[in-house]
Amino acid sequence: MDTRDTTDWTLVLLIWAAGLGAAAQYGKISVVFDRLPEVYPDAGTALGFAVSLVGFLGILLGIVAGVLVARIGYRRALLSALIVGAAMSAVQALFPPLPLFLATRVVEGAAHLAIVVAAPTMIAQIAAPRDGGLALTLWGTFFGVAFAVLAWAGLALVNALGLSSLMLAHALYMAAMAAVLWPRLPTVVKHVQPVRLAELVTAHRRIYGSPHIGAPAMGWLFYTICFVSVLTVLPPFLDPAERAVIIGAMPLLSILSSLTLGVWLLRHIRATSVVILGFAACAACAAALWAVPGHALAALALGASLGLVQGASFAAVAQLNAAAEDRALANGGLAQMGNLGNTTGTPLMVGIIATAGYGGLTAALGVLFLCGACVHLFLRWKRTA
Repeated sequence: MDTRDTTDWTLVLLIWAAGLGAAAQYGKISVVFDRLPEVYPDAGTALGFAVSLVGFLGILLGIVAGVLVARIGYRRALLSALIVGAAMSAVQALFPPLPLFLATRVVEGAAHLAIVVAAPTMIAQIAAPRDGGLALTLWGTFFGVAFAVLAWAGLALVNALGLSSLMLAHALYMAAMAAVLWPRLPTVVKHVQPVRLAELVTAHRRIYGSPHIGAPAMGWLFYTICFVSVLTVLPPFLDPAERAVIIGAMPLLSILSSLTLGVWLLRHIRATSVVILGFAACAACAAALWAVPGHALAALALGASLGLVQGASFAAVAQLNAAAEDRALANGGLAQMGNLGNTTGTPLMVGIIATAGYGGLTAALGVLFLCGACVHLFLRWKRTA
C-alpha cells in the first residue's frame, strides 16, 4: 500500500469501526462484570481473569504482535482477527465452563492485539499526508466511543434479552465488519517469511532503544496509567451532586478535544509537541485539583487535556516512522505499554490514596504527567543529538 494523494475516508471509517469491535472485547466484559456471578456463581475471584487475561496478554505479546502483523500482512491480520474475535464471542454467548470461557478470552486477546496493531498502521498508509493527523486522531477515539456505546446500548440489550445477547451481538458485529472490509481492504502480494525466535527477542530492544519507534509507546505508558485510574478513583472526591455528570463528561471531553483542538494543533506543530503540551496541561489540572479539591471545572479540564495526548500519540507513530514495518512495531509498543498502564494504574492509585490520601493522589498524577512530557522531551533530544 502506497501513501495516497487523497484519503479514502469511507475505508478509514470502516477500519475505525473495526476498532470499536476490538475495544468492545474489553468493554463487553467490563460493563457486565457485576452480573457474571449469575452464570458462574462459584467462580469467586477467578472471574477477575475474565477481564485481565486480555490485558496481561497485551503486556506479554504487544511487541510480538507488531512483528507478526508486519510479517504476515496487515490485511490478512485484520481480517483474521475479526473472524477469530467473532468466533470467540459466539462461544462466549453459550457461557461454557469457566476454564473454557477464560481460554476464549486468551484467544480473544491475541485477536485484539492484531487489530490494534494492524488497523492504525493501515490507516496511516491509506490517509493522505495532510489528513494523517485527523485520521489517526479519529482512530484514537475508538476505546472511548466503544465504552460509551456499550454503557448505553449494551446494558440496555442485556437488561432486555440477557447476558448472552451482548456476546452474540458482538460476534455478529465482528463478523459483519470482516465481511464488509474483505472486498475493500487493499490486497498486498508478499512473501511470508518465517518469524525467528531471535527476531522476537530482539524486537523489544529495537523498539525501546529507538527514539523514533519507541517514543509514542513511552509517553503512552504515562497516559494509560492515569486515564482509567482517574475515572475509577476520582469520583469519591467529587461533589455527589455533580459526580455522575463529571465522570460521564470527562471521556467525552477527551474525545471532543482530540478531534477539534488536537486536530487543529496537529496541522501547525509536530505530534510530539501536542503530546507534550497535553501532558503539561494535565499537570496544571492536577495542581488545580490539589489546590481546590474535587473542583468540577478542574476535573473537566483534565479530561479535555488528556484528549490532546490521546490523539497525538497515534499521529506521532506515523510522523516519527516512515516505514510501515516500523509503524507496526511502534503500534505494538503502544499496545504493550497501554496494557501495562491500564493494568497497573488503578492498583497504583488505590495504594497511593491508602497511604497519602487525596493530596498524594493529585501529587502523583502531576508527577506522572510531567514524567510523560519529560520522556518525550528527552527522546526528542536523542533524535536530534
